[in-house]
Amino acid sequence: MAGEVNLRATLARPYLAATTTPQVAYALLEVQPSEVVAQVRMPVNVCFVLDRSGSMKGEKIDRVRQATALAVDGLDAQDIVAVVIFDHRTEVLVPAGPMSDRRVFKERIARIRDSGGTKIAPALDKAIIEIQKDRRGAIRRLVLLTDGQTENEDECLRRAEDAGRLGIPLTALGIGKDWNEDLLIDMANRSGGTADYIAQPDAITAFFQKTVQTAQKAAIQNANLNLRLVSGITPRAVWQVTPLINNLGYKPISDRDVSVTLGELETGQGRTLLVELLVDPRSAGSYRVGQAEVVYDVPALGRIGEKAKVDLLLTFTADQSQQAQVNPGVMNIVEKVSAFKLQTRALQDLAEGDVQGATQKLKSAVTRLLSQGETELAETMQQEITNLEQSGQLSSEGQKTIKFQGRKTVRLSDLDLPKE
Repeated sequence: MAGEVNLRATLARPYLAATTTPQVAYALLEVQPSEVVAQVRMPVNVCFVLDRSGSMKGEKIDRVRQATALAVDGLDAQDIVAVVIFDHRTEVLVPAGPMSDRRVFKERIARIRDSGGTKIAPALDKAIIEIQKDRRGAIRRLVLLTDGQTENEDECLRRAEDAGRLGIPLTALGIGKDWNEDLLIDMANRSGGTADYIAQPDAITAFFQKTVQTAQKAAIQNANLNLRLVSGITPRAVWQVTPLINNLGYKPISDRDVSVTLGELETGQGRTLLVELLVDPRSAGSYRVGQAEVVYDVPALGRIGEKAKVDLLLTFTADQSQQAQVNPGVMNIVEKVSAFKLQTRALQDLAEGDVQGATQKLKSAVTRLLSQGETELAETMQQEITNLEQSGQLSSEGQKTIKFQGRKTVRLSDLDLPKE
């Protein structure tokens, strides 16, 4: 084992009850690139796909110009950059090429002007063509920013699927309130990327810079988690909790083994996962119930198929004082995932017309969020509960906040768990 990835497992409860009924166990897995790759800086191949429609007029288009110019300040001649702009037409403003002359690049960006309607799919098509011009193995990214509804949503989804097949994750960013968040989330998921909500134009710069910097830190590639479990231990779910809460799902690789795709791992942050296990009854004692294994590549160091492993151990006891012991940090994360589940189910209820069910679930989520100190999100959600009770629907801004901010409640400070 080369040691480019550190893997640690921490149980929510160090002791489970020795009972005659099945129970749920939670294990937090921290998958962290080590100091071996901390200084590896990956070359990137990024294409910005920027909405310049008439609704972007004013501060939004000004901030887009500034943010794009600033996002490339950390790039150099080993990196490839392209810019595609669109309204109801598409223009390749900056063809893909090395970031060798920032002055020329920024002069072109400064010429972006607002006009016309919104058609995303043709712009994505052009962007994919630009990114594919470079074949040197740089980390690929598409960065889409839009503030409006688009024509041909099905075509957008097909272009996102094309990007996913080519290994080009899409960072889909919506600004303002008049855009379809479900479309952008679906596009991001199909490409293997992420979607996010930018509430104010002055935040565009931070989102653009973070996307580029994250790509530069993606030294660990093609990472997969394999869970090898003994008889009587069944996986119920694998949740990513950082950088965003997300149900990763899993696929069987044998009768008791499952695999979860992780993809890239960012140095300095890595990935943290919460594994839910259904545990059959056992008598008192300590048992090795499985093993977590992360398989990964480090192309920059010429290493392929490296592995990091950790055993999963459960202790069963009849001692009620031991059964009451919990790891507060892990249980806090369990609660945050539970609150996210409630928010997700509430939005599903609302989409199906069950306003009462949605309202009740949001109220439960508010209680959990307040207990976790997530007051800002809880206040937004409480206002949306009022909207539901008065009008039967959520505001556009409130719905976007719930969908996107609800995924960001687990922070790096929550993961400062004591070493075992």
